[in-house]
Amino acid sequence: MSLIPLPESLIPFLDPYLPNIKVTTTNNESLKRPFVTLTYAQSLDSKIAAQPGTQTKLSHLETKTMTHYLRSKHDAILVGIGTILADDPKLNCRYIFEPVKPNEQRILHQIRPVVIDPYVSVPVPAEKMVIKQGGKYIKLPLLLSTTTKTKISDNWREILQKLYQLGLKSIMIEGGAKIINDLLSINNSTDDDDDDDQKLIDSVIITIAPVFLGCNGVTVHPYHNVLLKDINWWTGIQDSIIAARIDYHQ
Repeated sequence: MSLIPLPESLIPFLDPYLPNIKVTTTNNESLKRPFVTLTYAQSLDSKIAAQPGTQTKLSHLETKTMTHYLRSKHDAILVGIGTILADDPKLNCRYIFEPVKPNEQRILHQIRPVVIDPYVSVPVPAEKMVIKQGGKYIKLPLLLSTTTKTKISDNWREILQKLYQLGLKSIMIEGGAKIINDLLSINNSTDDDDDDDQKLIDSVIITIAPVFLGCNGVTVHPYHNVLLKDINWWTGIQDSIIAARIDYHQ
């Protein structure tokens, strides 16, 4: 199914929170990691799915177009194995940049999917799909120096540094809940406000759907309180979007 047009007001709303080539390159070189945008859709009660292991459609068509616009601004999409098994997502970018000049061609961005699989449990067809799309299927113990009882939450910095070494300068992280909760908690667990090495998320963009999914849903709940700053809101036909950065000086 083709995408509906992106609301014009979304572009100036989103762009301050997206990778900027000059700024991102400078930050990449000092931090040795990609620019990281954490983005996902949730219900009013902070659920991203109605039940574990199931797919729940939350986004309106216009915010679905927004997701593909966000993908067009990043080198890679990163998801966990749980998202692959539950949603069977199409990890591609369908947002097309229209030509500015008469003789220019329409541009379709080829984004690289990255799947984090700590238990090497992704089905072979899914692995082949990721590789066919130019992506990186990561068997976590093979990527990291730790080879036994690898915990993703202990190794995010190393994961991002490895991806940076593979040439990925910007990454859009879309889930699932374990990855979202880990990253939000890691970013909030440093005691040194000036230690940029401890800060792994550059922007947070959350779509909020006007629905409650109830007590059986899969919840986003970081292990510590997380305060946001530089906050902006956008409201569309159905959904609201919050764009922000994490406040490390709370």
